[in-house]
Amino acid sequence: MNEFFEGMTNIEQTYWIIALIGSTIFLFIFVLTFVGVGDTDMEIDIEQVSGDDGGVGFQFFTFKNLVAFLTIFGWTGIICIGNNLSGTMTIVVSSIAGLLMMTATSFLFLWISRLSHSGTLRIKNAIGVIGEVYLPIGANRSKMGKIQITVQGSLRELEAITDNNEELKTNSIIKVTDVISGELLLVEKFSK
Repeated sequence: MNEFFEGMTNIEQTYWIIALIGSTIFLFIFVLTFVGVGDTDMEIDIEQVSGDDGGVGFQFFTFKNLVAFLTIFGWTGIICIGNNLSGTMTIVVSSIAGLLMMTATSFLFLWISRLSHSGTLRIKNAIGVIGEVYLPIGANRSKMGKIQITVQGSLRELEAITDNNEELKTNSIIKVTDVISGELLLVEKFSK
């Protein structure tokens, strides 16, 4: 390894060391990510990203972004030195390239996280949905039953009660009118 660095200036050696270390860590993370082990920065709560509260979706200073910066910074510096740019110009160009890579990586992870679907049921989305009685529901809230409805793209089986004066039998068509508590729904017989 000493032979490799012998004819180089200090700045060239520094850029090569940064590029090699950054590339090695990048390859290590890349392999671990595909094996399913290394997903340190991507454990973002999807509710925070997709919520209306602003969330934490865009994260600039993360380990993966630092590795991306170092890798691109190092290799860009080596290319600049190879093209006989001055030391100052090499530092400026490689720093800009590294920051651009950090920004691109941040936006990429933000975009990927927004593609994810949390799977969390938002029970309020059930209001107004038409479904079918699975287990009979007693009249005037006398007995809890179960219904099957499609909420947020998936078929769900949820507990329900009714204010109707008659029992809602299995296979009756219903409409969800309100959320009583938790995942308990108020339904009524559906009529067109």
